[in-house]
Amino acid sequence: MTASAAERSYDSLLALSVGDALGSQFFVPENRPAFEGQTLPQGPWQWTDDTEMAASVHLVLCKHGGIDQDALAASFAEHHDFDRGYGPSTGRLLRLVREGGDWRTLAREPFDGMGSWGNGAAMRVAPVGAWFAGDPAEAARQAALSAEVTHPHPEAIAGAIAAAVAAAIAPGKPSPGGFLDEVLAHTPQGTVRQGIAEARRLLTIGAPATAAAVLGNGRQVAAHDTVPFTLWAAARQLGDYERAFWTTASAGGDIDTTCAIVGGIIGRPPAAWLTETEPLPSWCL
Repeated sequence: MTASAAERSYDSLLALSVGDALGSQFFVPENRPAFEGQTLPQGPWQWTDDTEMAASVHLVLCKHGGIDQDALAASFAEHHDFDRGYGPSTGRLLRLVREGGDWRTLAREPFDGMGSWGNGAAMRVAPVGAWFAGDPAEAARQAALSAEVTHPHPEAIAGAIAAAVAAAIAPGKPSPGGFLDEVLAHTPQGTVRQGIAEARRLLTIGAPATAAAVLGNGRQVAAHDTVPFTLWAAARQLGDYERAFWTTASAGGDIDTTCAIVGGIIGRPPAAWLTETEPLPSWCL
């Protein structure tokens, strides 16, 4: 039986949360990224703001059948938990929205009125792509709506579009080149798209560290420094969550975010990993 849009979104959210939670275990310098086959950190693994915001995306999709921007902003603000690791700009925005501020004005304050180009919109968007699986054009449109609430900069929007389209087409398990070609077909011109085009050229490179040296690994917490590498990793490991995770984590950088993006795209994490991951918040179920 074919899964419903809500089921696909929920499965993507779960997979995103595992990547986020396990990836977050590798932030401590002495706890460097393990490689495939090594012992996993002891659970439970706690997820971060990546999962908390993605849970709001899933909730709004289930309630509205698409992205209602006002509802999404309200849910982000209501469920904002400072201790989950939000960046200062997003944390301030959500606090002010909670106090009655207009997200349309607040979101555009950074970067001289263009808004943040951070990776926050891309890290939470995979459930949008899963909801609109098989319809990458609509996934792209809805991803842009979801990004604008907190990250309206064109590069942040492009990053969200690329990650959502990737999640929308991943279930079909296209070839690595075909996968990135389809993402490129829907991604607006700009630095993010240029990075994805470079990722396409680097598909024959086997070493994640080498690819990340060219594409970035999220260390700058910017969409253009995060999304191209995650799509390179996803393209090389479609259908294999475990290998996709270790490929992504081994490059270092913003590991919880890069692994959240890749996890949400790939889906179907190992059952044992789900058991070790903190349950999703009850309010999104």
